[in-house]
Amino acid sequence: MQTLSQRAVEVLNCADGRAKAALSLSHAADWRASRTGGTPLPLGLCPPPQHPARPAKPDLLDPKDVPRRRPGTAQGRLALLHALAHIELNAVDLHWDIIARFADQPMPMGFYDDWVKAAAEESNHFNLVCDCLEAASSHYGAFDAHAGLWRAAQDTATDLKGRLAVVPMVLEARGLDVSPQMITLFEAAGDTQALAALKVIYAEEVAHVAYGSKWFNWLCGRDGEDPKEMFHQLVRQYFHGALKPPFNEEKRAEAGIPPDFYWPLANERAAKG
Repeated sequence: MQTLSQRAVEVLNCADGRAKAALSLSHAADWRASRTGGTPLPLGLCPPPQHPARPAKPDLLDPKDVPRRRPGTAQGRLALLHALAHIELNAVDLHWDIIARFADQPMPMGFYDDWVKAAAEESNHFNLVCDCLEAASSHYGAFDAHAGLWRAAQDTATDLKGRLAVVPMVLEARGLDVSPQMITLFEAAGDTQALAALKVIYAEEVAHVAYGSKWFNWLCGRDGEDPKEMFHQLVRQYFHGALKPPFNEEKRAEAGIPPDFYWPLANERAAKG
């Protein structure tokens, strides 16, 4: 029987975006079935690749070389949707990677339930945004994309707390900050398909950030550490960007991240200039 870790690696090694999403959804359905009365699916151990497989397009550029998007134009909104599709595809890989990469660490089964569910939802998000691109006669791969999104996975490859702090609690939390503006933008443009997709993504991303917060706090509690102090330490160690306001404090609180986690870090960066 193929283990959950083997299935996670199979998703990571699939290059085509739509095929990756389909495989992710299939494996997630099998895991759910195994957890609700089906044949138990073992976790197993299967080392993940250093980098997930990617299609030939889009070209992956250094962040500073990615052309600026002009969301006030139709082409600019397409570029914004393409960037979102790229983020969602990376999120699929990040959630399967955390399962395979840290399967040797003793965690409750709910940890795997949460990240399999998140991976499935990210797969749906990728499909929804690709549908929007294709409805506008475009496609994933039509624009250049950001090459830096996998850096957080590489930097935290041996540190589960660090992975949880940086990926869901910083990077995905940032998505909560910017989603309302994106929704307003596509609402003003009258793009009902994109608007519906963005509202689904926004609603479900809160839970993904919450999974990160929940398991980060669980690990800190197990190890007798102060979660806020550990979060600050790990973000300083692993996160190479800046935490910049405005913050969506309501949704961050809903996801279990209070202001005293992120404001001190934002103020530190501001003080350094």
